Amino acid sequence: MSNELRDLIHSFEEWISFTSTLQALDDVTWNSSIEPGKWTIKDIICHIMLWDKYFYEEAIEKIALGERITLKHLDYDEFNSKAIFYARTITADELIKKAIDYRKKIVNAILSLSAASLDHNYVDGDGHNFSVIGYLKDFIGHDQHHLVPIQEYLKRYDYK
Repeated sequence: MSNELRDLIHSFEEWISFTSTLQALDDVTWNSSIEPGKWTIKDIICHIMLWDKYFYEEAIEKIALGERITLKHLDYDEFNSKAIFYARTITADELIKKAIDYRKKIVNAILSLSAASLDHNYVDGDGHNFSVIGYLKDFIGHDQHHLVPIQEYLKRYDYK
């Protein structure tokens, strides 16, 4: 495994550790908005979990199985609205379990890939290029975009 991949996987797995710490939150905190008019913590976790599920099922798992990827660029606003709705239908414990499970599935599938598969540029369902390394880089950035504000919010209210 290259140093770059090892570092990317390590950063990508930080979401698992972080999500695990949220089990200690009470329902009020889970359902509190990190800023007025913004998503709740639960909404954010659900949003990332569903993106993980989508990328796992439509790209990463398919690459690991040697199948064509079916990933397509979706309407982000519609996808995110559905994530917010889904967050209202699931308990915090169920959500944490699913968030950790999908992230682990992605990591395990990526770790099972050959160097050639990791370096390969795939074509997604829309005809765009897709690479595993590019995906990791993009979603680590996406994780940080959400993780940092949640951590700052929790620090303001003395949650560790």
